[in-house]
Amino acid sequence: MLQGKNAVVTGSTSGIGLAVAQELASKGANVVLNGFGDAQAIEKERAQIEQQYGVKAVYLNTDLMDAKATRQFIDDAVAALGGIHILVNNAGIQHTDLIEDFPIDRWDAVIALNLSAVFHGTAAALPYMKKQGWGRIVNIASVHGLVASTNKSAYVAAKHGVVGLTKVTALENAGNGVTCNAICPGWVRTALVERQIEALAQQRGLDTEAAARELLAEKQPSLQFVSPQQLAGAAAFLCSDAAAQMTGTTLTLDGGWTAR
Repeated sequence: MLQGKNAVVTGSTSGIGLAVAQELASKGANVVLNGFGDAQAIEKERAQIEQQYGVKAVYLNTDLMDAKATRQFIDDAVAALGGIHILVNNAGIQHTDLIEDFPIDRWDAVIALNLSAVFHGTAAALPYMKKQGWGRIVNIASVHGLVASTNKSAYVAAKHGVVGLTKVTALENAGNGVTCNAICPGWVRTALVERQIEALAQQRGLDTEAAARELLAEKQPSLQFVSPQQLAGAAAFLCSDAAAQMTGTTLTLDGGWTAR
């Protein structure tokens, strides 16, 4: 389905991003991995993608909180693979606090990675995509790009910004072969969410699984976590011919969270 295409997936050394990179590779796309973690573990995942799917997989370690570095990262990815057809903006961090207690440096960091990096990566990738007349930009936003929760001012602001940026990108490129859509997951049991579960467990005196059930019960009617593989399948769909006329949309995988 994606043979001959080159995909860049940010924050793809684990969790959702790694699942997306694996899914795109399984469809024939060459992939650029990006993110932090243990060097040996990352190399193992990179090599496994190449061996399992017969594609080229490259790892580029770039700090996407740096605007210039993010734009250079896209150019480096193009140099490594020979082009870019798909950009999946997935990298993100979280911090929770009341607005009046929210540390300035944490606000700046969340906005820089969760929103500004999406802008800079998109801005750098678009000229390549427009020149070739084909491109797919998939932004991993969040249900928090559509609704809010307390103590998450920076994250909610950033993800709402990503949804808005998705729409502008779609409008500016309508009809030229480049689409831009956002995926809005509910609770996914990633390392980021695991930390929230652990904090809830400590706060309520619960074991980890009881805290996980309580977390789900508050927001997600299905009482089931969304899996990284389900999100990866949604991303692959947005890159397919079937989704060629889907642009500027939000694809929500949230177990009914926003249906209330």
